[in-house]
Amino acid sequence: MPKESLSAQILAEFPVPKDRSFLYRVRQALPDLHPAEKRLGEFVCDFPGELASYSAQELAILAHVSKATVTRFIQRLGYENYEEARRHARAEKQTGSRLFLTSAADVSTAQSVQAHVSQGVANLEATFLSITDGQIEAVAQALLQARKVWVLGFRSSHPFASYLQWQLTQVVEEIVAIPGAGQTLGEHLVSVQEDDMVIFFAMRRRIAQIDTIISLIRKSKAKLVYITDESAPFEGGANWHFSCQTLAPGPLFNHTAVMALCHLLITRCLEKAGPEGRKRLRTIEALNEGLDEL
Repeated sequence: MPKESLSAQILAEFPVPKDRSFLYRVRQALPDLHPAEKRLGEFVCDFPGELASYSAQELAILAHVSKATVTRFIQRLGYENYEEARRHARAEKQTGSRLFLTSAADVSTAQSVQAHVSQGVANLEATFLSITDGQIEAVAQALLQARKVWVLGFRSSHPFASYLQWQLTQVVEEIVAIPGAGQTLGEHLVSVQEDDMVIFFAMRRRIAQIDTIISLIRKSKAKLVYITDESAPFEGGANWHFSCQTLAPGPLFNHTAVMALCHLLITRCLEKAGPEGRKRLRTIEALNEGLDEL
């Protein structure tokens, strides 16, 4: 008797409600499917976006199974019909899962360097059409005047928060990236004050507690810069909400515009810091030289 896979054991140990995730329905059903249905299930797990985009007949052709197999497969997942399953898959597609961003055709088609460059340029242009010089000036001024700056990011947003904090340390003395390794957010949020500033990176896929965190920041009355991708709804509670385009020719998001925004904010802060900012930079460089670290 074949040994049950680790993934199947995990899914059995931690069952997920059926209405929570389309992909979980598929993964939970896989061990009990007939061969043709299992082949279809594995195809859907690899390319769930295909079900969200195509008809039952088109999906059958892509997965090399019969339309009747598609019908039985959908019923085994607990859906009344294919359209109900497709609506569920489309809803899940909006969460930003990378699995939904690729297709079976993409696997055998390498995207050219020019395609990636062109998309990066297009993302930059689309992002900065909605960002004004006045907004950048206001954010830079608020950063320099804040009692303390908190830079926040989870998952893929965490590196952007760390990068911005690292660069701004050159001109902003009281700045910290949160949460750090082994830390929870509570011990930081308790210290956020009205004259502080929070920069919150929230690129997809976002954690479930986003709204709660924003609500807590608003209660503190600290200024909030909210930086997201284009899929996030506009956040009226933020002082500034910058939406960055992240489209890409492949399955991963393109964060060129996010880094460009970081660079712009850092540079504008350095420019506005004036003589005091340059003095801090000179001192940092002198200390690095004296410590023989670089």
